[in-house]
Amino acid sequence: MAESEADTPSTPIEFESKYFEFDGVRLPPFCRGKMEEIANFSLRSSDIWIVTYPKSGTSLLQEVVYLVSQGADPDEIGLMNIDEQLPVLEYPQPGLDIIQELTSPRLIKSHLPYRFLPTAMHNGEAKVIYMARNPKDLVVSYYQFHRSLRTMSYRGTFQEFCRRFMNDKLGYGSWFEHVQEFWEHRMDSNVLFLKYEDMYKDLGTLVERLARFLGVSCDKVQLEGMVESCNQLIEQCCNSEALSICRGRVGLWKDVFTVSMNEKFDAVYRQKMDKSDLTFDFGL
Repeated sequence: MAESEADTPSTPIEFESKYFEFDGVRLPPFCRGKMEEIANFSLRSSDIWIVTYPKSGTSLLQEVVYLVSQGADPDEIGLMNIDEQLPVLEYPQPGLDIIQELTSPRLIKSHLPYRFLPTAMHNGEAKVIYMARNPKDLVVSYYQFHRSLRTMSYRGTFQEFCRRFMNDKLGYGSWFEHVQEFWEHRMDSNVLFLKYEDMYKDLGTLVERLARFLGVSCDKVQLEGMVESCNQLIEQCCNSEALSICRGRVGLWKDVFTVSMNEKFDAVYRQKMDKSDLTFDFGL
């Protein structure tokens, strides 16, 4: 697998550095030099992985997964630094060595495409929960995220950012390939494919699928209790100051896209998703 530098303009998504390109996919620079080690990363049967393209509802999903898998109380989760409990595989901190030695059951996150995840995962080891979000809401949330972070200090327009998204010019590569690649593996015994919008549209079914996938035994009353607790988490998340600009709501794109932008986006979407039967809710 070849590594190369992608010569692109200096933008916040590049963390003031050039992209690291691996097998034709643009990745953040901190992935450089560790892709072979990631491929060979040892898995355990008790591992629970959460994989998403950035801004697909990762923070909310990790709280729901933690609640269902650990039987945690939503108020306790609200007081925890949940990110410390679920490290990101490829991030500089805490690092692969420390993640490898975590006590079982390990809960691990990643934004990497399916093909770059540990080889053992492709062979059916560990449980993998993948969440996809409709791309219009995702790109708006991604843009607002970059605008809000001082370390990125994005100065470009949304139109420019959206163009980069449509042309697969952001970190972690093409959203279109990312979601379709996992969709093709949705029937694998160790993969659960979820959609972000279902947390608002049909939370009960989503939690039931998640509990079954994780092997959590519960009767009807216990399931209803879990759904209510998850609903409480969602309300807490949506009411938090961190989401004061409402990055998490479904249909966010309608307040930002112009008619012209929407037409261009739809054309690109149809072209790149033409061969897939994966569909999304763009509003509820």
